[in-house]
Amino acid sequence: MDSFEDRRWYIVQTYAGYENRVKANLEQRIATMGMEDRIFSVLVPVEERVSVKEGKSKKVTRKLFPSYVLVEMRLNDQSWYVVRHTPGVTGFVGSGNHPIPLSEKEVRDIMGKVGKEQAKPRIELNLRPGDLIKVKTGPFEGQVGPVVEVFPEKGKVKFTVTVFGRETAVETDYTELEKL
Repeated sequence: MDSFEDRRWYIVQTYAGYENRVKANLEQRIATMGMEDRIFSVLVPVEERVSVKEGKSKKVTRKLFPSYVLVEMRLNDQSWYVVRHTPGVTGFVGSGNHPIPLSEKEVRDIMGKVGKEQAKPRIELNLRPGDLIKVKTGPFEGQVGPVVEVFPEKGKVKFTVTVFGRETAVETDYTELEKL
């Protein structure tokens, strides 16, 4: 029997937009062809983001690697054939007919990104330094000022307002602002 170390992650290229279909087709082929001991996981890495437009936030799921699917498998002629001949698959990433597995670090980075992003969605703001914003709620309600800095990982925006005749930098939650 093969050792656990033979299990490696490979990148499989698909037709654009076929990632989920390839995942479903491959999982079905693994079951019907009895390849569970050779092909273990099929993954379409996605990240969840919160997109904010015109003051409204919406959850958006994005593929980290459009047109690619990750497959954890023990590579041999049989497993290569099953994956390579799955409808929608255009080939393995590698040189010629020799798929190159992902390194341990690459796998950890991808899994970390997928895991982290699912736990706490990254916020995507359509604000940039210099944009003019208006405060909708809170102590600075009605104030207008330019954006100084955007912190998408925290969902915060730093901007300047005039308080008692002086320019003051304020940091607040993106949900309290609207772009002008």
